[in-house]
Amino acid sequence: MPGFELMGPEELKEVMEVMETGILMRYGFDNERKGVFKVRQFEEEFARYCGAGYALGVTSGSSALKIALTALDVGPGDEVLVPAFTFLATWEAVLEVGAVPVLTDIDETLNMDPADMERKISPYTKAAIPVHMCGSGARIDKVLDVARRHNLLVLEDNAQGCGGSFSGKKLGTFGDMGIFSFDYYKTMTTGEGGMVITNSETLYHRSDEYHDHGHDHNPKVSRAMEGRSILGFNYRMNELQGALGLAQLRKLDTMIAEQRKNKAAIKALLSGVKGVKFRDLPDPQGDTATFLAFNLPDEGAAEKFQQALGAGGVDTVCYKRNAWHYLPNWEHFLSQSTANSKKFPFTNPMNRRTVRYERQDIPQAEDLLGRTLVMGINIRMPEERLATIRQAIEKAADVL
Repeated sequence: MPGFELMGPEELKEVMEVMETGILMRYGFDNERKGVFKVRQFEEEFARYCGAGYALGVTSGSSALKIALTALDVGPGDEVLVPAFTFLATWEAVLEVGAVPVLTDIDETLNMDPADMERKISPYTKAAIPVHMCGSGARIDKVLDVARRHNLLVLEDNAQGCGGSFSGKKLGTFGDMGIFSFDYYKTMTTGEGGMVITNSETLYHRSDEYHDHGHDHNPKVSRAMEGRSILGFNYRMNELQGALGLAQLRKLDTMIAEQRKNKAAIKALLSGVKGVKFRDLPDPQGDTATFLAFNLPDEGAAEKFQQALGAGGVDTVCYKRNAWHYLPNWEHFLSQSTANSKKFPFTNPMNRRTVRYERQDIPQAEDLLGRTLVMGINIRMPEERLATIRQAIEKAADVL
């Protein structure tokens, strides 16, 4: 599953080119770096790969979300539609910019349900964040249809679907902006790191300035003497991360191809098990195959099957019981324990309605995630490992 499986001489070569200059920061020191601009090169190649106009390397997928929301001018008084099933950072980023996230159900794709998304819109809704979870896209065409009818901004959270596509177009390029994560567990990795992409020059420049203390990066002026139009912060990607990203990006299609091969083999083994059905993929050809999600008729059967697989050496995740990816399990969020004692932005008077975070408001998530098991798919899968998985599935089938 993660790109560190293929770390090798290509990554070392790119990193050593940086080390030989001694310049680890992405900006400045033009003479000393001897033409080596790894982050800039990574951004250019990533934008070409995605078919996007602009790309900006940043410190993480989490910071990419905050930067994009800031560029979109989402803030206090605004509501943002967010699915119940996503990593906590999607919700945290909305709170970080002072807006309030609104709970949205999922559908059989395990991603945002466009129908429920439309039901949750209020006069204060400014944006939606469809999340392409576990390597496969949401029904992004339908999400966009709803957003356009209601004049909503769309930010695609593609932290888990880098390289995926829908109808031949890369995920992350459908909305106003898209973000990616390159942490240690992602398909391609820079250890930590992320990317913001957009086709809007205005949104790109707002992101670029915000991620570096407001610097406008005018190439004709020294970085210390440029003009500034907005305040910002430091979310800069460094040159070592850019170097790793370049090498990993060039392997991404190979990684996905290997995952697809391995996923197909495991899916074939599971397809013969009574009662097993598979996650709905809006575009199977665009699936990155990072994960295999399958479901059982009910939660009891799923728990028995999971335990039997585990006894056979095969780990799966039931996200209804997961502490980091399902909103009803976030005790600190539900108690509105933000990082300030005033519980801002929940208590901000600019937020004009009380939002609810109740299990009863996400019935499809409660059902689907309780009986769905998710298995990570490795890039490298020796025959011995596949044999172990085969034996575990055969034994687990007996408990159903």
